[in-house]
Amino acid sequence: MENQAYKSTGISLVVGSLLIIATMVLHPSGGSMERIIAISKTITFAHALAIFCMPIVLFGFYGLTMKLMDSMKLSVLAFFTLVFGCIAAMFAALINGLTVPYFLGQYADRLEKNSVVLSSILDYSFAINKPLDYIFIVSFCLAIAIYSIVIIRTDRFPKWLGYFGMLFIIFVTIGALAGFVFTSLTGFRIIVFSLAGWILSAGFLIVKPIKKRKEIQ
Repeated sequence: MENQAYKSTGISLVVGSLLIIATMVLHPSGGSMERIIAISKTITFAHALAIFCMPIVLFGFYGLTMKLMDSMKLSVLAFFTLVFGCIAAMFAALINGLTVPYFLGQYADRLEKNSVVLSSILDYSFAINKPLDYIFIVSFCLAIAIYSIVIIRTDRFPKWLGYFGMLFIIFVTIGALAGFVFTSLTGFRIIVFSLAGWILSAGFLIVKPIKKRKEIQ
């Protein structure tokens, strides 16, 4: 039963990471109000998919947390940090991915008449979205760093996964110090694809040992 539980959480990490990748592939670039209205269905679908995959990813990380549990309970700290980041990501997706397209759609036939007010509202929504993106990025990076430290300290996973996580954190830190904007579409994609790669690897490593034990039995 315990092996089955770990297997299901590992599969959740794999599925969740693939959904994350699909979300970023579908995620269109922003633009004028006219463009946002024109691609509103794509924007809404991509962000709805992002919100949908969050519980799946969190369930997978719950299994990883239990797998890495030690006397210091550092993996629990990583999990709660991850939850904090997911909440920020959910609000960001809700505001810019669902609310903004719906709101602008109500004024599709009278954009010019209300352009000044709508532009101000749009700028405000983007201003809210930026700190939410930073909270998501910092929370996930901190969580991955903690998980990676625990992996390197223990023998429950191949240590390369921990070094992979730490290499990612070093890359993000150097980029931040160099002034790279991770909240731009390109920067955000780099972050998310890298996170998805780590999550996908962790998911496979949770499932793989279980399969081996079953073959031995």
